[in-house]
Amino acid sequence: MFLTDRISMLPATLLLLLNAALAAAQTRTTLPIDWVTPELTPNPPFFTIPTGSQLAISVALCSATTDTNVPRFFVTNSSSTASPSSGGSDDVFEITLSQGQGSWTGTFPSGGVLGVENAGQMPFQIGVSNDVPIHQILNTPPLLGDTTATQALLFSPPFSPQTPQDPIYPNYTLPEANLSVPTVPSNPTNYTLVVVPTANALTSMPQTACMLFAQNSSGTITNESLWLRDSSGWRTEWLLTGLTDKTNYTAYVVESSYKVTGPIYFLTKSSSFSCSLVSQLPYCPSISYAIPLPAPPPPQVAYNSANLPDSITAPLISSLTNFTTSLTTFACGRDFYSPLVTCADCQRAYRTWLCAVSFPQCADLNTAPAAAALLTSQAPNARATAFPSGDSYTQLLPCIETCTATDRACPNFLGFKCPLPQFNAAQSYGVGYIDSGADGVQGGGSTGAWSDTYGNVWCSSGQ
Repeated sequence: MFLTDRISMLPATLLLLLNAALAAAQTRTTLPIDWVTPELTPNPPFFTIPTGSQLAISVALCSATTDTNVPRFFVTNSSSTASPSSGGSDDVFEITLSQGQGSWTGTFPSGGVLGVENAGQMPFQIGVSNDVPIHQILNTPPLLGDTTATQALLFSPPFSPQTPQDPIYPNYTLPEANLSVPTVPSNPTNYTLVVVPTANALTSMPQTACMLFAQNSSGTITNESLWLRDSSGWRTEWLLTGLTDKTNYTAYVVESSYKVTGPIYFLTKSSSFSCSLVSQLPYCPSISYAIPLPAPPPPQVAYNSANLPDSITAPLISSLTNFTTSLTTFACGRDFYSPLVTCADCQRAYRTWLCAVSFPQCADLNTAPAAAALLTSQAPNARATAFPSGDSYTQLLPCIETCTATDRACPNFLGFKCPLPQFNAAQSYGVGYIDSGADGVQGGGSTGAWSDTYGNVWCSSGQ
């Protein structure tokens, strides 16, 4: 008797169920490895998972609404379970969602099945990868440089960390004062910036890349480039224009299309704010904030090493050159003044301090009146005499830690000294924000940091 004859002899009800099961099995989508489905609402609600020794199954909700009918996702790596669901089984596992996404990692020796319940009209993505989930929420946040009334300078999390290559004896030659720009990594991490008004309440929505990409990002990215700020690594730098003054914004960065980092928050300055942004200075690679200069001539919208006046850059480079010459009168490569630090450490610390005190960081009391105690009005800046003397602006004091770090890293014969907190340090430095200080300005900042993810900055760190 042929198989077709046997099937035809089955009861009609059972035959209908068998046909339905066969049809469902034929229409199930197979999820390839290292692949993400487009946004979908499945019908039928089952997907086939391929064989793999260690696979990560990740899901992400793509809707910007707070729909209470959230889909549930169930996975099985057993060949005996064809339709995993909330009905339960020892070999069925629910993918728990947090902030709109979740993942489950395990072995699939004979493949598996992913089932979806309560899908409704909620679009979502499914990703399958080896070992590491495609959809993730990352811990390292983006970085805010600074803002003006209509601009913002933002940075991605760092990648490709750089270890300083210190010179060794007998060729102990320290880097030049005006550093050259390093070679850009050949395969940089791909980052995408999303900025929206904080009033849009994105933090109450699924924290997923597909949800963020559905938003209308604010402003215009005037410049996007890679920049090596410090030893933490390279970052993507964005110069954003076209923002609204005195407006709170929320910023996210998406890595490789599916991994989300953020949010961070920032407030644009008032329309009367007259300072301009500066960044991408090889001799001061970490400087990226507003300085007391009028807007550069069009079409430039911010300052960099190409358009910053020589009257500002020349004294700084000369000072660092002279300091390096004095430092190398010590037998740096042959003798040691400390078992912990070297002449190269001293030069790096001095560069950070010099940049912090040479580029006064503007602040806007009109958008942060509570920060008045942290600021000093100077016209001109006593340390940076090359800046225009007729402009009135508020200035963040340098963090005293930039000074004490140099004092610790450099040999005594240089005579570099810092003011003490119990005397007059608070007159020229921000005291009590990174390290606690005896008689500094206390309680105005968050001890342990010079800034936070809410856009608050308490002292200028030069970093």
